[in-house]
Amino acid sequence: MSEQIMNVLFLCTGNSARSILAESVLNNLAVSRGKFHAYSAGSHPAGQVHPMAVDLLEQNHLSTEGLRSKSWDEFAQPGAPVLDFVFTVCDNAAGEVCPVWPGQPMTAHWGVPDPAAVQGSEEIKRKAFFIAFNQLSNRIGLFAQLPFDKLDRIKLQKALADIGREL
Repeated sequence: MSEQIMNVLFLCTGNSARSILAESVLNNLAVSRGKFHAYSAGSHPAGQVHPMAVDLLEQNHLSTEGLRSKSWDEFAQPGAPVLDFVFTVCDNAAGEVCPVWPGQPMTAHWGVPDPAAVQGSEEIKRKAFFIAFNQLSNRIGLFAQLPFDKLDRIKLQKALADIGREL
């Protein structure tokens, strides 16, 4: 991988929670500034970002500016950013037929349980968001620290898959 900024797309079905959290975490991670530009999208976007996702990001002093629930089709259109990496963060999106992405990005599945689907008290729901946020933050931290200039495509693909198995 070169020294240029690498574009990363996080996919989820609704693009209201997990993929939004991942987009914000990578864009705000100090070690990734100037190295990555993160985006998120959904196969069937909810149309709005889950309020608990916004609250959690703000509580962790991460920017929520520009976050919106959008279709993955935006990233398969002419003029869309050329993607270097595409990560599915939910099992449903991983099983769907994705659009053809410009640039033949590397892909991996980093499944995380959907906090937006959790039933129960406000406390239980917030805990689910916190768990998802931590799992994604840990994986993104590992990803951002990879020695991209020292890994060939095969080793990089293995490293990306291995990160998906990390908690």
